Amino acid sequence: MIKTAFILGAGLGTRLRPLTENCPKPLLCVRNKPIICHAMDRLIEVGVERFIVNTRHCAEVYDEKFPDKKYRGREIALSHEPILLDTGGGLKNIEHMLGGGDDNLLVYNGDILANLDLSRLVAHHEDAVARGNCLATLLLRTNPSGNVNFDDDNECIADMRDRLRRAGTRRCGFTGIYCVSRKFFTEIPSGKIESVVEAFLRCIARGNNEIRGIVDDGGEWRDLGTPADFHAAELG
Repeated sequence: MIKTAFILGAGLGTRLRPLTENCPKPLLCVRNKPIICHAMDRLIEVGVERFIVNTRHCAEVYDEKFPDKKYRGREIALSHEPILLDTGGGLKNIEHMLGGGDDNLLVYNGDILANLDLSRLVAHHEDAVARGNCLATLLLRTNPSGNVNFDDDNECIADMRDRLRRAGTRRCGFTGIYCVSRKFFTEIPSGKIESVVEAFLRCIARGNNEIRGIVDDGGEWRDLGTPADFHAAELG
């Protein structure tokens, strides 16, 4: 069981302005609670006991929202980024905050609203890690216009953003929710501003099926990237 989750909360939220002028995007309220709390609720359902959240824009609002650094009794550890490190750099930056039992980590973009089967993702990832060749497992949704080529036969990612020109069996969209093993951190360079997709692609290019995938086309998934997306989510 995965006990720690990393929630990406450091983005500038430029597409959501003016809503984000004085508030980080994950702390905007939708359906009567902050976006990040919807994510935390889902993560608690699968056994997460501790959250790490990276911050940058309006970081002080996190302190105001969680003055005791807890949510529903679970610890919240904040990792401030004076310089925005992107998704890969932000992940590498919290490596030292992991505990001895954190062999695997759940990662969740802080600007999405989702109700997907995280228990299935976790079980799939832990099983693949136990078989010895899995560094990460991405939660996907079937989407012909998506940028992930998924190989159903091997349950792995064949390509992302068409960078490697490797075909899969179907096109999917990446939900921004995934599991990584502790070993995956060695694939991310220290002190570099970089998307986590770059690290995924380096692993995929080796051809060892180290970046796995699982498709969930049920439930709800919304990217709250624009004011229109945000208001649509409010309407349900």
